[in-house]
Amino acid sequence: MPSSSRHLTVQIDRPAEAVYAWVRDPANLPVWAAGLAAGIRRERGEWVADSPMGRVLVRFVPVNEYGVLDHDVVLPDGTTTTNPVRVLADGAGSEVVFTLRRAAGTTDEELEADTAAVTADLATLKRVLEAG
Repeated sequence: MPSSSRHLTVQIDRPAEAVYAWVRDPANLPVWAAGLAAGIRRERGEWVADSPMGRVLVRFVPVNEYGVLDHDVVLPDGTTTTNPVRVLADGAGSEVVFTLRRAAGTTDEELEADTAAVTADLATLKRVLEAG
């Protein structure tokens, strides 16, 4: 059975190239992605984050010209979650689109909590990037 998805977005008053470059740097995750990383570091060539789920690996797709920031989060039990993320040019600004996929077995309450967490992270991203 296919999973369902929610596309969560935020408009940012910064050029798409600048937003992409900043978000793409995993070292910035603790600044805006509280739902994922309280701290992040390089270990043996991999990005390792201290998350609410425990120690996780974060793997971004290669740098590209299309604004694609998809990344895998590998949980402590080995489960991998792929998070599709795009930075789209929108005039002089940009729009960040995070696709939240509902995993099998996720309750409505858990989905709502995940939606709220990602929405809060996107609001933080907007605030941080527009302030700097």
